Amino acid sequence: MTKTLDLGCGPEPKNPFNADEVFGVDVRDLGSNIRAADLVVEPIPFDSNAFEYVTAHDFIEHIPRLIYAPQRRNAFIEVMNEVWRVLKEGGLFLSMTPAYPHATTFRDPTHVNFITDETFPLYFDYQNRWAKIYGFRGAFRIEMQEWRGVHLLTVMKKVVLPDTPNP
Repeated sequence: MTKTLDLGCGPEPKNPFNADEVFGVDVRDLGSNIRAADLVVEPIPFDSNAFEYVTAHDFIEHIPRLIYAPQRRNAFIEVMNEVWRVLKEGGLFLSMTPAYPHATTFRDPTHVNFITDETFPLYFDYQNRWAKIYGFRGAFRIEMQEWRGVHLLTVMKKVVLPDTPNP
């Protein structure tokens, strides 16, 4: 029985991997299998190692890189830590986000996190892990990355390294 979690799902969580069970997280309380949480300041409200898949369609660009609430926090890094935490080992994270250099990336005033085609491979891939200096505790392997119009589609697999203890 496979499970997927869609972040920022709205009333209809997406299920691109055709998982058996579909769950979502949104800032609004939408009932059913959708839990309410503001992931800028709250953890993903599910257990560790609970999902084979986590997806984020038009979501990552809304997570600020840095906030003061009241102390300095790297909200985007914390969200990525949470994604890694709720995925099972070998689980897949799919991000579909408008990305630089496309104007759509900057046009919407709620877009506060600008992704490039180097963000995930350099900061979150197990070979580089540059985000570790900002508090990223996990590791992913980039499975694929491609442009879909103005959107950058990235699929990453959770890996557990000696210094990334599985939660």
